[in-house]
Amino acid sequence: IVAVSGSGEVKGEIIEKFISPYTAKDSYNNVYLKNSTNLTVDIKKLLDAKLGFKIEKTEAPQVLILHTHATETYMSDDAKYYTAEYTSRTQNEKSNMLAIGKIVADKLNASGIVTLHDKTLHDYPSYSESYSRAAKTINKYKSKYKDLKIVIDLHRDAIAANDTDKIKLTTQIDGKKAAQIMLVMGSQSGSVKNFPDWQENLKLALRLQQTLEVMYPSLARSLSLMPKNYNESLTTGSMLIEIGTDANTLEEAKYSAELLSDALVALLKTI
Repeated sequence: IVAVSGSGEVKGEIIEKFISPYTAKDSYNNVYLKNSTNLTVDIKKLLDAKLGFKIEKTEAPQVLILHTHATETYMSDDAKYYTAEYTSRTQNEKSNMLAIGKIVADKLNASGIVTLHDKTLHDYPSYSESYSRAAKTINKYKSKYKDLKIVIDLHRDAIAANDTDKIKLTTQIDGKKAAQIMLVMGSQSGSVKNFPDWQENLKLALRLQQTLEVMYPSLARSLSLMPKNYNESLTTGSMLIEIGTDANTLEEAKYSAELLSDALVALLKTI
């Protein structure tokens, strides 16, 4: 019997892969970097440099979690194929990115780091202009909460093997299958001209990349540095984090969200 996700006509195969961070050209002390820009990055220097903010013991919100593409979703079960019934987007907050964000927000709040979770569907009903709508949301929170320091935009990836087949990314953490995570950071390069403080964001992301690798080796793919903005220029503590792909299961993504949360708590307690 071949496992198929959903009923109806089979549309394509789900191919399970592991993307190793350890082949990255740029690496230092448990940090692996894929640099897709024309910029030179000194990982050691940025890790050694002080951050421009500190996490304080306060009842004021210091972290915001939101989703530029909130309706992104996952497979409901672990299968080798998917059918026409499957959709990669849903408004159901129990199975889209809101479910992932809730895990992270709840864990941070439970640790004493006051965190807000915005549930706006910035990509619904229209996918275009999602980032400009998300920017308005970020600026609204910044205006209201002056102690806000970190903004995390949680997404999932989508990788196609060809026109029909999907790739899911997994690794084993403590004997359990987890969706691989990737930090995606923007920079002032290429056509991006409005991001002079991009290295401030990268300082934080490199620390998280290192923490993830130390706590959960192989969970994080290489950090991806891109000639993009991703709204990360709006604060000096912005990160875009992708959890799994559209072929990973919701269970795998939720497990990775738990692991990511633990790494975030461990890191933020030191800042």
